[in-house]
Amino acid sequence: QVQLVESGGGLVQPGGSLRLSCAASGSISSINAMAWYRQAPGKQRELVASVTTGGSTNYADSGKGRITISRDNAENTMYLQMNSLKPEDTAVYYCNADVQRLGYPMFRAYWGQGTQVTVSS
Repeated sequence: QVQLVESGGGLVQPGGSLRLSCAASGSISSINAMAWYRQAPGKQRELVASVTTGGSTNYADSGKGRITISRDNAENTMYLQMNSLKPEDTAVYYCNADVQRLGYPMFRAYWGQGTQVTVSS
């Protein structure tokens, strides 16, 4: 099996920073794109940022200039550095990865359990 585990969420004041981590483990052969999504109460899950194996990144307009996504391919880990946080960034943040399991030819998407980020004074 494959597990994605997020960490680093919490309560932060407006203008503060947080660094989220996502560690992938299990019977992994290869990982393609990885991404962070978020879901605020009463809203649909939305893409925050994504990163390819080669390091190419894509950001939602809401996070451009404030958020940086990165990954460590050797450690199967992804990060999300969030600066200048706003109350509207409050959401559960989910890790997503396109993973090929050992012994299987196809890639499929896996999700973490989510980590809560609350921006409030």
